[in-house]
Amino acid sequence: MRVTFLAHDGFFIELDQVCLLFDWWKGVLPPLPDKPLLVFVSHRHEDHFNPAVFALADCKADIQFLLGSDFHLTPHNLTKWQLSPETAAKCRRCGKHDTFTPLPGVTVETFPSTDEGVAWMVTVNGQSIFHAGDLNWWHWAEEDLAWNRNMEANFKRYTEPLRGRRVDLAMLPLDSRLKTDGYLGPNYFLNLMEVRRFLPMHQWEDFAFTDEFLSAYPQFAPVTVKIHRDGEFLGEL
Repeated sequence: MRVTFLAHDGFFIELDQVCLLFDWWKGVLPPLPDKPLLVFVSHRHEDHFNPAVFALADCKADIQFLLGSDFHLTPHNLTKWQLSPETAAKCRRCGKHDTFTPLPGVTVETFPSTDEGVAWMVTVNGQSIFHAGDLNWWHWAEEDLAWNRNMEANFKRYTEPLRGRRVDLAMLPLDSRLKTDGYLGPNYFLNLMEVRRFLPMHQWEDFAFTDEFLSAYPQFAPVTVKIHRDGEFLGEL
């Protein structure tokens, strides 16, 4: 699979039969191949969703928009997001525990988030791709003990169905705003699943935080793909 990091939590992935676009809200897209395009939007936070994403339907006929559980395709929102009836018909609001097949050979599973919306597991002809959205072990020093304990419990409960899963590509938050507590989520994920390649995201352009994480957990260096800049082509992974 050919992987391009767009910005923050946005990725473009080209496979043999389909292209996947995750949480694109800024950054320059590469040229779109003549393949079906599945557009995933995990939730409505402004660092994951820009209504301009729907304009892709104007230049791409074979496109589907898969939207997180916090989206509501009400008349008000359709007007606000400037969605035509034709584009709205290509949108699917996904629940927190869904499994479905948007295209032959493609299976999508959703998982609850510890924030808003969903996380995604996409399997394409046996290749598994996980995008966490805002599903993370968020541990904030300014929150009280009860809040952080509840967050930990929810994170472990929501991710338990992933235990032992083989994942070819995992896009996981590694957020330096949490300081060393930002290691909690990816460390847990990488022990929970059998991950072939880990792509850090949600870094607010603090890409050096990956090196700090790997200094603390050097065992994950062989599977970690370091990102250095927005718009970076990460290669064939």
